[in-house]
Amino acid sequence: MDNPARLVLDHHMDSKSDLIIVGGGLNGPALALAAAKAGMSVTLVDRLTSETHANPAFDGRSYALALASCRMLRKLGLWDVLEDDAQPMLEIKVTDGRAGEGASPWMLHFDHAELEEGPMGHLVQDRHLRRALLCALEATNTITHLSGETVIDHSTSQDGVQVTLASGSTLDGTLLIAADGRNSSTAARAGIGRMGWGYDQTAIVCAVSHERPHNGIAHQFFTPAGPLAILPLTGNRCSIVWSEADARAAEIMSYDDAGFLDALRPVFGSFLGDIALAGDRFTYPLGLSLADHFIADRLALIGDAAHGVHPIAGQGLNAGLRDVAALAEVLIAARRRGEDIGGAQTLARYQSWRRFDTASLAMATDGFNRLFSNDNPLLRGLRDLGMGAVNAVPGLRRNFMREAAGLTGDLPPLMKD
Repeated sequence: MDNPARLVLDHHMDSKSDLIIVGGGLNGPALALAAAKAGMSVTLVDRLTSETHANPAFDGRSYALALASCRMLRKLGLWDVLEDDAQPMLEIKVTDGRAGEGASPWMLHFDHAELEEGPMGHLVQDRHLRRALLCALEATNTITHLSGETVIDHSTSQDGVQVTLASGSTLDGTLLIAADGRNSSTAARAGIGRMGWGYDQTAIVCAVSHERPHNGIAHQFFTPAGPLAILPLTGNRCSIVWSEADARAAEIMSYDDAGFLDALRPVFGSFLGDIALAGDRFTYPLGLSLADHFIADRLALIGDAAHGVHPIAGQGLNAGLRDVAALAEVLIAARRRGEDIGGAQTLARYQSWRRFDTASLAMATDGFNRLFSNDNPLLRGLRDLGMGAVNAVPGLRRNFMREAAGLTGDLPPLMKD
């Protein structure tokens, strides 16, 4: 039987897309939809098959989408589909302590009632967000979605870019977008280097069900080994992002489900009653990774291809969606002025808009992780005093809340109300 992706490709062989996007995760499809809404033609090259995308199994992966990101999804026509499965974050509590000893009396407490805009964000499961994006792609006739395909080469000319696929076919476009993750082969082919380092920490990700209601409260609990995020999902369930030293994480993951829960309970605490696993558990290594440049000749990087940060503030996907919103606005403005959307001047505007912000975010998450992931009594005293001071000053606390909601800085129009 013919490959369905190949059939679609052959049908479009003679046309040239405005954008060729490499990477079918979350940021790539979001940019495809934003560009298509602005009248651009898009080809999205996705190594995953449609069958893989359509798998509805709940695997525990969820995203804390800041208010600005939720606004963007609404403007892309996705929020109506997602809203029923999204859990509002009504409060955020940040505490410091050691497992088994409970939290320090000093804490940061953010309450959405202090923001006139409403909840600081929503928790959305990966499976719901992917499905919404996939359905929207398939319903948009100016987007060609090539699933089960990979890019093996690309070359640029004065007026465009040509991409070679593993199947042997070629695609022509005006601008190439790398949305293919931290180990972006697209960026590597363009000669873009990366800086970064590992933290010798592993994130354990899963979902748990619990006896008592979470009341929409997200918790970030700092332990000497690394932070534990407890993020509210719909119903009596929470998503867990548990950072541990590599060796300890490997040991924990080797346990059966009962042993895993026995290891989690002392860190999690009993404030939600007894807990049980809901879905699979998996891990990923933690580190910082920042591309030396976000652009090259007829190429722009978005999401993890441009920057990978520690999940300490839950800003990874939010930063990627901000790339998408900023790049979409730059391309729309260039097109309106009759400029080349893949030209050097156009791409320079995108880089100047996003690179400083993402480098600042990377450094801030790196600093936070180093400050909190230790048991130095002096540092512990300083950070507890710092959290207490921020919490005691309403204006300062409100600024932190607006930052968490993604409402600060130079917001792209897609993220404005």
